[in-house]
Amino acid sequence: MIIFLYGPDTYRSRQKLSEIIKGYQKIHKSGLNLKYLDGNRLIFSDFYDETKQISIFKEKKLIILTNVFSNTEFKKKFLEKAKVFVNSENILVFYEENEIPKKDSLLVFLKKQAKSQRFELLKGESLKKWTRMEFKNLGAKIDNQALDKIVAFVDNNLWQMVNEISKLVSFKDGQEIREKDIELLVRPKIEPNIFKTIDAIASKDKKRALSLLKSHLEKGDSPFYLFSMINFQFRNLLVIKDLIERNLSPFGSTKLHPFVVKKSCALSRKFEILELKKIYQKIFRVDLNVKTGRIGPEAALDLLITEA
Repeated sequence: MIIFLYGPDTYRSRQKLSEIIKGYQKIHKSGLNLKYLDGNRLIFSDFYDETKQISIFKEKKLIILTNVFSNTEFKKKFLEKAKVFVNSENILVFYEENEIPKKDSLLVFLKKQAKSQRFELLKGESLKKWTRMEFKNLGAKIDNQALDKIVAFVDNNLWQMVNEISKLVSFKDGQEIREKDIELLVRPKIEPNIFKTIDAIASKDKKRALSLLKSHLEKGDSPFYLFSMINFQFRNLLVIKDLIERNLSPFGSTKLHPFVVKKSCALSRKFEILELKKIYQKIFRVDLNVKTGRIGPEAALDLLITEA
């Protein structure tokens, strides 16, 4: 079986990936046949050997392949043996966060042969409905004005949204959430101070980065919020760095605020594109560990900074 998860809404696609992993772990208790493979650097022969190894527990394997679409050699060889994987008892999950050209051969194949799901960014009423449901799932009520305000402040960055919702629910403690609560507790989407922390990470100044992180936490910033913002900004850096290397202007080529683009352009000069991809993959793995309960969010932030 092949499963394909992709699209710009990485929060909901990650939720789906976590759901698949947890469902697999309920049935296959050993955990020895759950594999994570970084598609950017994956050699096809290593992947193929992994799929052919027989489990001593007679379990199906769950193999998660992240961001393989930039790996031309892997894609070519995979498609040559595609029938083997379509008919396999193992479960292959292709998880892609980057944009994919519409005519990409692997994309065309997966859309036909895999159980595929594309996660678009939520907009308008769909975003409001999703946000209201998140409040409801936590047993909280929010009035219409407050709902409009939080959507305006946060937009479709669901990583930030879930952290803001959690903060508001805790603050109101069962009372209905109103517009004044959003204005008091929720920050608009642009977060200038996070650039200082990312700049420290980029400069390999771990002492300063950890000090800034501590300051964020002391101010009351949620570690989940900080992690999502770091994830968000490194994703921006990767997108902008790619545009620059292709001699395209980041201004107008993305939907990012001009302030974010300007700051990201300056920061991107401190990285090579491969280094950014490596850091972003590390963020992905650490984030997955947080969401599956293997590590706490504060410890995850420390680990990300010390190993960056």
